[in-house]
Order: sequence, then C-alpha cells, then structure tokens
Amino acid sequence: MTKDGGKQDKKAAQYGVTPQSTDFNDWYNEVVKKADLADNSPVAGAMVVRPYGSALWENIVRWLDDRFKATGHESLVFPTLIPMGFITREADHVEGFAPELFTVSKIGTEELSEPYVMRPTSETIIGHMWSGWLNSYRDLPFLHYQWGSVFRAELRTKAFLRTSEFFWHEGHTAHANEPEARAEVRQMLDLYHEFCRDVLALPVVRGEKTASERFAGAVATYSIEGMMRDGKALQSGTSHYLGQNFSKAFDVKFQTREQKEEFAHTTSWAISSRIIGAIIMTHGDDFGLIMPPRIAPIQVVVIPVGRKDNFDQMVEEGEKLAAELRAQGLKVKVDKRDGVTNGFKYNDWELKGVPVRIELGPRDLEQGVVVVKNRNRDEKETLARDEAVSSMTARLDEIHDWLYGRATEFLLTRTLVADSYDEFKDAIEGGNWVRAYHCADAGCEKSIKDDTKATTRNVPLDDAEFFHEHGEGPCVKCGQPGAYGKRVIFGRQY
Repeated sequence: MTKDGGKQDKKAAQYGVTPQSTDFNDWYNEVVKKADLADNSPVAGAMVVRPYGSALWENIVRWLDDRFKATGHESLVFPTLIPMGFITREADHVEGFAPELFTVSKIGTEELSEPYVMRPTSETIIGHMWSGWLNSYRDLPFLHYQWGSVFRAELRTKAFLRTSEFFWHEGHTAHANEPEARAEVRQMLDLYHEFCRDVLALPVVRGEKTASERFAGAVATYSIEGMMRDGKALQSGTSHYLGQNFSKAFDVKFQTREQKEEFAHTTSWAISSRIIGAIIMTHGDDFGLIMPPRIAPIQVVVIPVGRKDNFDQMVEEGEKLAAELRAQGLKVKVDKRDGVTNGFKYNDWELKGVPVRIELGPRDLEQGVVVVKNRNRDEKETLARDEAVSSMTARLDEIHDWLYGRATEFLLTRTLVADSYDEFKDAIEGGNWVRAYHCADAGCEKSIKDDTKATTRNVPLDDAEFFHEHGEGPCVKCGQPGAYGKRVIFGRQY
C-alpha cells in the first residue's frame, strides 16, 4: 500500500465506511445506511427509505413530473392489484414476468376464484381500460403516466438497486400509427438522457437493447446505461416500443379517418428509484456520497462554530447566512446540534455528500468572512461573506461540471475495444465495459453471458453522446458477420 493510500484508508476509517477499493459492495451498503438514505425492513427484500433518501427521491420526482406535464402527458392512478388473467394474455409478457410475480389468492378467509398479482408493471391493466376509452382516431394520442410502487421477487436484494418493492413512474402512451409511437419512445429516452446529464451529472449511453434483453412483450427496447465506479453497468432508464402486441391482447382499437378499424400502437417508459443507486455509485468516494448539486436535498450546510457561551449567537448568525442563501433558491441547512464536536459534524455532512459546507465562527463574524469547503475538494477557502453568498450558485455549477467530467473520464477510460475473444474476456475480468462486434444470435449471446457474466448493454444510437461510430467486423465470440453495423457494448451489470 502506498503512503497516500494509507492516509486515504485512515481518513475513510474516520467516516466509518469501508473504502471502495477494499470492497465496493460493503462500501455501498454502509453508505446507504450510515448516510441515512435507507434501512432494512421487516419485509423480506424491501427497504425503508429514510427522510434524507425520501427528500432525494422527491426532488427526482418533482423534476421529472414537471417535464412530463410540459410534454403533454397526464397523470393517472391505477390499482396495485391486477387480475392474473390479464398477465397471461400477452405470451411474452407472462413468460418474462412469471418468476417475479407476487400473487394474492385470498381476501380474509375467502379464496379468490381468480388470483391477483401485485403490480410488476401496468401495460395489461392500462390496456384493458384503454379499450373502453378509445373509440376514434380523434381520441389519440393517449399520453399517460403514473407514480407508484411495483413488486418483483428478487433473490438477491440491494437497497435501491434490486428490491422486491421499488418506486418509479411508468409512462404509457397509445398512438394512431408506428412513426408517432416511435417518436414518443425516442422523446422520452432523450428526456431521460437530459435529466441524467444536466441534473444528475451522470454520463449515460443511449442505445437499443438486443432482442435477448428486450422488455417482455416489446418490439424494441431502448435504454440509458451508466458505468458505476466498480466498472459495472446500471440500466438507468428504459423506453419501449410495444407495437400492437398489447393492443391486440386487450382489444385497444379505434376507427381511422378512413372508417377502418385499427389497433393502437403503444409505448411504455420508466425510471425507478434505482437511479438513486446510480447517483451513489457514480459519484461517491471513499468517504461517502457526493450529491449532485442540482438534485441534492441539502445543497449547502452551515455549521456554526462556537463555545457554550456564544453557541446560540453563532446559530442565530448561521440562520441569517442561510436566509441569504435561501433567497437565491438554494436548499440550506443550519446544523444546530449542541454537544457534538465540529469534527463529527464535518465528517457527518461529508458522508452525506452535501456539496458545500460553510463554517462560521466568532472570529469569522468579526472579520466578515466565512470558511467554505466543497465536498469534492480537500482544501478550505476563507472568503468574504458577501462573496461566498453571491458566488454560491456558480460554485454549485462548478461541482456539477466536475462530477460530470470525472464520471465521463472514468466511462471513457474503462470502456475498451476487443476484436478477439481473449481480449474480450481479459477486459471484462478487469472490470471494464467492452465494445465488440456481435452476430445477434441469442445462443451466442447466452454463451458469452454464461462464460463471462457479461451481457449486452445496448447498441449505441447514431447520435448517442458516446460510442456511436459505425463499422463492420466478425462476432467477437463465434466469428460470424457482425449484425448491427457497429460495436455492441458488453459489461457486467447490477
């Protein structure tokens, strides 16, 4: 271990978390719990989201909900329970979800003639209702979405990433023709990309899933894929073109302008609470979280530094400073905890990832200065109070840019090109993504997964921000001609 590495580990120990380089899985679990994001629950596979984690999710919901409405979508609310018969109407859908279903077969002591399933997703029940609402082409498009919980049995659970109950929105739209539906699919994929880039500081790759990785019942599935700091991929959002599969299963049809009967073309799209896992694992470091400033529940924490005889005065001054910052629209907290050391407070807020910390003591007050520390830097700055306040928004933007730049550099550095299967295996084993040609054969794809635990993440779109260039070459595994006209991204996933 290097001398600097020893210092890092010693500092990390002060924060009570395992360094990422020692055990990334332990680091993640400890950060989630010690940063007060979530806790274990008495319900197997489910989590309890604590106020700090809930505030983060509320900020995510608020931004996305505003954008959904701005693009003409309307919210609705459907039951959590879905008749089992609905799930079985679409063959691919039931095959894809059958192992994950929670079923309800009894109400009180009475056995149900038909069981219900706890909502794994709502294409079926929404299709059933649409069939009664839709009559004419004039009714279209239906642009709907809802927020809620969904339930999918998970053998290996991990807070935010894979839990038996998780939170999301699910968008569902119906259109008169395929081009309109596909335009909707792309619009929502691009909205997710914008959200990740401009709000969460997450670089993600937009692309189409291979047939083996499509959503159950979809004609085409598109995703945004992010790289975590251990090199694994996280599917961070999806948008699906469902064609007429669910419309035919649920009789969602309408009269066209030409007075012909036609089935609607439908879509669905979602981002779930696993995006919080992406924030943690993309932006964290050995000492805990680093919250992206534009979504952080607390953007600035003010810590009054004083003795017993003047602590109340310093809290009062801290509140005045916080009010000046809040007047700029910033989310600010004053740490008023008494009987807790300043060092403990500093470590606590660093662990929680608050982007900026301001320390205010009696001497600072006399001199008209404050001490400012960015979460992404080791050094502190002493600034005139007015300067610290007036420059805070720009400072937060700089932290956002730094986070995005660091994550982008990591993504680019840890994505390798492989033209032979030995190169492919070595790169995957080294914790990287791999860009390689692939034949699109499901059996070949499965053999790669069985051999290396790597899956196809997506085939980048032509205008994707990363890895969009075209090319031809033989499949990295079997040597047959590549099928996509470009390299496919492979990686191990969460």
